[in-house]
Amino acid sequence: SEFSPEDILKLAASVEIHSQHSIAKGIVNEAKKKNISFTAAHAFNSFPGKGAEGNIGNSKVMVGNKALVSPTRETEKEGTVVYVSKDKKVIGAIVLEDAIREESKEAIAKLKEMGVKTAMLTGDKEDVAKEVGKRLGIDTVFAEVLPEQKVEKVKELQGQGQTVGMVGDGVNDAPSLTQAHVGIAIGAGTDVAVESAEIVLVKNSPLDVVKVIALSRKVDAKMKQNLAWATGYNALAIPAAAGVFLPFGIMLRPEYGALLMSASSIIVVFNALALKRVKL
Repeated sequence: SEFSPEDILKLAASVEIHSQHSIAKGIVNEAKKKNISFTAAHAFNSFPGKGAEGNIGNSKVMVGNKALVSPTRETEKEGTVVYVSKDKKVIGAIVLEDAIREESKEAIAKLKEMGVKTAMLTGDKEDVAKEVGKRLGIDTVFAEVLPEQKVEKVKELQGQGQTVGMVGDGVNDAPSLTQAHVGIAIGAGTDVAVESAEIVLVKNSPLDVVKVIALSRKVDAKMKQNLAWATGYNALAIPAAAGVFLPFGIMLRPEYGALLMSASSIIVVFNALALKRVKL
């Protein structure tokens, strides 16, 4: 080929520098790591779930999957394949592999201990996605999912009666973050994902998802305890103050009722403040 691996990476990085997609970031980082200098392409255009294009000099460069760039022959290599074409002629391919973060495995294991099922939504090829799912111990893997299909997959899980929490960081994740019962955005992700979510993780760590669920469960338990106490107290104290229990010799004097009302509020507040001591 007239194009070296460095040439192909240089052209791809020139286009992908405009994109916030994780694959684009991987390509740009690799070019920087290899000290390959490149200039940003102009007339950039993105095709969600397929790839992107841009003009470099007088040439149109396209970087994407086979749905965008039609290769005459496909590479046999395992992994996510990104094809690079210059002026409608495929000049090479870049094979990417998911770098599995160590804390991801730990996060999935802890979620399982908590009785939380996990599902992965990815645009990767089925064999790659299933391998990653197996290594992490994920319950359900949805592979080759286009951005617009993510919402459908969330609805599918909800249709099975599941309460769905969606974790995402990209532009393509915004609709599914909104559709899920709880949207959790990675703070280092795009602004639109952060705006679409109910919870934003400041640190870029999957372990924080475990902490969010654990804290939410503790808050829910405290709310139920306080509600039970307040309801129980009022159900007994108000009738007692009104003289309902007089036939049984029980009478709550108004001043004692007022004191108990204050005590009840203090108990509820202190019970809620106990959350500050929770270790996650």
